[in-house]
Amino acid sequence: MIDYLQQNWIEVAGIITSVLCVWLNTQQNIWGWFWAIVASGIYAVTFFQSKLYSDMELQLVFIVLSIYGWYEWKFGGKQQTTLTVSKIPTQIAIICSGFLVTFTLVSGYIHSKNTDASLPYLDSFLTAMSLVATWMAARKYLENWMVWIVANVFYVGMYFSKGLIGTSVLYFILILLPIKGIYDWRKSMTEPQ
Repeated sequence: MIDYLQQNWIEVAGIITSVLCVWLNTQQNIWGWFWAIVASGIYAVTFFQSKLYSDMELQLVFIVLSIYGWYEWKFGGKQQTTLTVSKIPTQIAIICSGFLVTFTLVSGYIHSKNTDASLPYLDSFLTAMSLVATWMAARKYLENWMVWIVANVFYVGMYFSKGLIGTSVLYFILILLPIKGIYDWRKSMTEPQ
């Protein structure tokens, strides 16, 4: 265990900051977005080293989306007030689905033809799901947690196959935390504002 921690301290730091970020987001605590920025920076390095280029690119986009999420949670409500949890409108869900398919096909093709990427289409699909889920979280759409659960199930297997055992365990935990997020966010929808 000590050897693992010494050899993989960057991955361990990413795990700790990622859990902190998601936990705070389940609580609708705006500081979750700060820890998302930190975790994303750490994981950009980790995924580059593992040749998971779509995931590395995703971390850079996560940094931008986290700044956006921070702003939206603080000022995205009516008359620039705090944003409240809501359900995703059908039209937006359809647009998100179209983005998911298009991004997966284009990114998977580009990475399969132009890089030595591992699992280019799976990695691209999970990247697209993560982008959609993060944007949905920034807009406080309840369904973001369901998208995360599905993505994280696949992430567990992908990271395990790449030898990122600690990250695989992290994504198993990140299957459980969104269940709490669904419960807490749904409860906040019924509470008077």
